[in-house]
Amino acid sequence: MTREVHRYEFEASAPADEIESTLLLAVMAVEGLHGNSRVRLDAKYCFDAEKHACVIDADTVVGQDISRIFTGFAIREFGEAAFSVSRAERMPKTETEDLHS
Repeated sequence: MTREVHRYEFEASAPADEIESTLLLAVMAVEGLHGNSRVRLDAKYCFDAEKHACVIDADTVVGQDISRIFTGFAIREFGEAAFSVSRAERMPKTETEDLHS
């Protein structure tokens, strides 16, 4: 079964710490919509500061909302041309796995 996974790749000029903060802000916003426990159960995402990339599992309503909110925040903060988003085949298996595989 194919999962809905979104891969974000940012320009090197986008500060990695601000990308990560924006992702965490999107997660907190979704906690406001769905509650902390549902986000803890349903949210899957990872961030790689070196690669300026993150992956969000959008296979649940919670994940879809994180992806949508993160996209909106990223457009406002970094600009539409500062990143690309594409569908990935899977989530990385570990935190250290390459996000571009």
